[in-house]
Amino acid sequence: MFVNSLKFIVPAAVFLLWAAVFTVDERQEAILFQFGEILEADFEPGLHLKMPFINNVRKFDKRILTIDQKPERFLTREKKDLIVDSYVKWRIVDVVQYYKTTQGDELTAGRLLYENINNGLRDEFGKRSIQEIVSGDRAQIMSLMTQQASERAKSLGIEVVDVRVKKVDYPERVSNSVYQRMRAEREREARDFRSKGHEASERIQADADRQSSILLAEAYRDSEIARGEGDARATEIYAEAYSKDKEFYKFYRSLTAYKKTFSNAGDVILLEPDSEYFRYFKDPTGKMK
Repeated sequence: MFVNSLKFIVPAAVFLLWAAVFTVDERQEAILFQFGEILEADFEPGLHLKMPFINNVRKFDKRILTIDQKPERFLTREKKDLIVDSYVKWRIVDVVQYYKTTQGDELTAGRLLYENINNGLRDEFGKRSIQEIVSGDRAQIMSLMTQQASERAKSLGIEVVDVRVKKVDYPERVSNSVYQRMRAEREREARDFRSKGHEASERIQADADRQSSILLAEAYRDSEIARGEGDARATEIYAEAYSKDKEFYKFYRSLTAYKKTFSNAGDVILLEPDSEYFRYFKDPTGKMK
């Protein structure tokens, strides 16, 4: 009989013990409820006790979470449409306030949080032109939005860690016309660069032709001078040689003439028999008979 009773008592005791404890991870926040009313919060990580069937526990992630909403349309100072894609990083800092305002629902928290952020982004974009947003004010907008959103999120028990604008773009119908205008502008700049390059090429070519003409003229002048000096020196040498031995000079010149005249085997020359051209063939002394 006692053994049969133990079969029921031991499982019941184990179940009651399991129902009377709960654990809190270091990545979690927990709230202890009693009949739907908040009894305790801010539990340290570890094992904790509760009253079975009377208390219940809800746990919430206290790590940094990310909400990435769909892109929104905002107007700039010039009343131009922009499609802004952004996200926010946040975490729970007051779990009781978070539960009271959102019932612990992350989707509700994200919707309330993004309502504040979108309103702030709409105001900030409305104060600026497209040029200011694109050229560098985006970082300033994100910094302002992080501060403002964090202040407004305190009422939700949330801390906003960061607000980031991922992309700013024109609506599709505007993007096409903007891209066409940008393409036309780039093509105009390309034509301008090509025109300037062609002008520079022509200028360089003309300068090169001028310098080439000058160099050729100077080279021809120098060659003529050198040739003239060479001819003068040759004439001087010939004159010196002639003055030393006139007969030998004549003989040497005659041999040179014979060599040039009969350089090929088929060369023929017609002369009178008593021509002075062959004087040294007839007489070694070169005397004419």
